[in-house]
Amino acid sequence: MRIARSVADVLADHVVLEYEAIDRMYLNVYVPHLQAVGGMLGYLRVHRGQRFASTTAVAPMTEAFVRNIEQFVASRGIDLITFEKGKRKDDVTQIYLRKFTRTEGVLYVGKAQEKARVMRTERRRSSRTGATYPWIVESTAMVNQYYFYCVDEDFGPFFLKFCSYFPYNAKLCINGHEYLQRQLATSVPGTRPRRRLSLSAVNPAGRVLAHAGSGSPGDRARLL
Repeated sequence: MRIARSVADVLADHVVLEYEAIDRMYLNVYVPHLQAVGGMLGYLRVHRGQRFASTTAVAPMTEAFVRNIEQFVASRGIDLITFEKGKRKDDVTQIYLRKFTRTEGVLYVGKAQEKARVMRTERRRSSRTGATYPWIVESTAMVNQYYFYCVDEDFGPFFLKFCSYFPYNAKLCINGHEYLQRQLATSVPGTRPRRRLSLSAVNPAGRVLAHAGSGSPGDRARLL
């Protein structure tokens, strides 16, 4: 009786190199004090010196922030595109990667409307005097998000996303597979020298070991 072999059984006899890595890593970039209503109130009343706590006070800051992004793009000849609905951002990025000739830099900047957590101003009425006053509440809104798609010589492709609405929270995304592939690759002649992992750093179990000159054994990562 002949037992059918699985795909894993077949590949086990042919795989000469195997590595494991984090797929995507997301890092949130924000000012903790501005993530709560109380912090926003303190910022507007104390730091900005506003008589009333209202988000209209930060409108000029938002306009300047967006204007600086547009000036950065224009001054460096970088494409600023609007992501079409249903269009995969990775597909757009691959097109720019194929045309990119430098070792690192900004590929392009993309813009998309996405739901975000925001602080809004609403009008309330005093139960004691009947007078109205502005107040800040937590809410959500569809706002423009700006994606800076870049290439780093060591980490490979990554993007940094900025929310255009105050307090302009950001998110950094890096690709662990791209990073590890670059560390395993052979240095390209003519580029600045960098420490690379050689194939001798890969043991038969498929684990990527630290380079021999990368520090003490206790500091070396056993698996990426």
